Amino acid sequence: MLVIGSGAAGLIAAHAAASAGRTVVIADKSLIGRGGATIMAQMTTAVALSSAEPDTVELHVEDTLAGARGLAEPPIVRAICERGPELILEVEKYGVKWARTPEGKYSQVVAPGHSRRRCVYVDVLRTGDAISQALRSVVRRNERIRRLPNVMLTKIAKDAGRTTGALGFAIEELAPVAISANAVIVATGGLTAVYKRNSASSNMTGDGFVLAAEAGARLRDMEFVQFFPIAHLYPPLVHLDPIMWDPFRYKLGGRLLNGKFEEFMHAYSGEVSGKYSAPRDQASYAILSEVEAGRGSPHGGVWLDFRMIDPAKLEAGFGPVIGILERQGIDLTRDMVEVAPTAHYFLSGIEVDTAMRTGVDGLLACGEAIYGMHGANRLSGNAITEALVTGRIAGETAAAVESSGRPLSDDVLHEEWARLQHFWHPRPVAQDDLPVDALKLRLQNVMEMGAGPLRTADGLAIALDELAALKADVARTALAPQRAFAMNLQEKVELQNMIAVSEAIARGALARRETRGAQVRLDFPEQDEVAVSRAFRLERGSWTIEDVVPAVTV
Repeated sequence: MLVIGSGAAGLIAAHAAASAGRTVVIADKSLIGRGGATIMAQMTTAVALSSAEPDTVELHVEDTLAGARGLAEPPIVRAICERGPELILEVEKYGVKWARTPEGKYSQVVAPGHSRRRCVYVDVLRTGDAISQALRSVVRRNERIRRLPNVMLTKIAKDAGRTTGALGFAIEELAPVAISANAVIVATGGLTAVYKRNSASSNMTGDGFVLAAEAGARLRDMEFVQFFPIAHLYPPLVHLDPIMWDPFRYKLGGRLLNGKFEEFMHAYSGEVSGKYSAPRDQASYAILSEVEAGRGSPHGGVWLDFRMIDPAKLEAGFGPVIGILERQGIDLTRDMVEVAPTAHYFLSGIEVDTAMRTGVDGLLACGEAIYGMHGANRLSGNAITEALVTGRIAGETAAAVESSGRPLSDDVLHEEWARLQHFWHPRPVAQDDLPVDALKLRLQNVMEMGAGPLRTADGLAIALDELAALKADVARTALAPQRAFAMNLQEKVELQNMIAVSEAIARGALARRETRGAQVRLDFPEQDEVAVSRAFRLERGSWTIEDVVPAVTV
């Protein structure tokens, strides 16, 4: 079997299948276990362990469904919440050192939207990195797993409706690649690199959504992109992630102030001064509304203020990070910093059932690539839980798939390789070689302005027109031929995928004439009484959208 992507979901999927006796290939367009979102995740993992206080899976499910604003799939939410504690204990065996209290219990904190202290973590700001490191180690030691780094897969192969593997190219050698597999798991993560201001690694370009959709899978509710509310904006920092402030607000509170140095969160969410309780969609909306009203900080965000907190508590809460900040000229006992929302996480994606099957025979998906857990808003801490649990489920399901006995044919490989050759010198060539990175920046600006956190019909229509023009320009752009290290070919394939998913985001946002969770329509500020989900299909390069049976009444 084949796993595409090597974040937490992909790594644990590969390990689960190999542990069940399967031979597994895990392929990634960057280094195995060092790209994607998991390695950058600093904060917490939500599981009902009842270590800090009594908790239940049922309460975790209820909180997650409430946060999803009516658009999560309850069976998937339940499947993830039920197995969350099991996976926390599993990765601990692989070397993840969850923080513990002096009494030896798991340290758990409360995160906005959760009704209990259920979020475990690895100090300091190391949760995702620790999980990635542990899973890389266990995968590396498993002789049944073959690792293929720097391989860009561009097509899911099928025969008689059944998945038979995947095709693409090796980036370093610039050679065609064909991988036969009775089951393929898409674990490629999200798409937030389509926005100019984002917290993701640069390879989160939406490849898996296009791969799955072109293979015949349905996508759902593509308009829902979560914007992290308090990403660092100013002054410039080095060696620190822009979303670093969140765990310190969990521990210490802190205040958000507008450009007039006024607290404002209480007016939007009822948040009490010095507390951190507003879910991310509400916090982002509040901050952006203050900026839109002319009450932003000098660089277009708001102020984050820890000055009211006792210096000893600040030092204990921030640990070694406080020294890093001081060396860069920030003394939190006297200085405020500016923060603002940034594209952080994709909330929807490939439609799956509770076994992570997509409806295409032999094709599965997991992690941030899937729809079902978060709906219109993700609760902090639920992302790594989703990655670990859905990855394990996908690996278990794939391990049980019987071989089709249909290997990839040479004709299929030759056809895909020939298609990729047209990326170098498309015919007719209507313009000179344009830097792909300049075209990518153009796309990111279009999405930031037209399909960002605050949306209108006019802005979305303009974005769709500009995306169509950009799509045509990219299709006509020639590349300088390479014999090895074909980064420009990889970037052009990625850019085409980014345009495709950007179109889906904008079309979905235009169709959803309401404000719900992370989807904010300034021209339709109210939430509809009925939450309607929509399915997306990619047919001949264009998206079709249809309503799915309404989820729940809210």
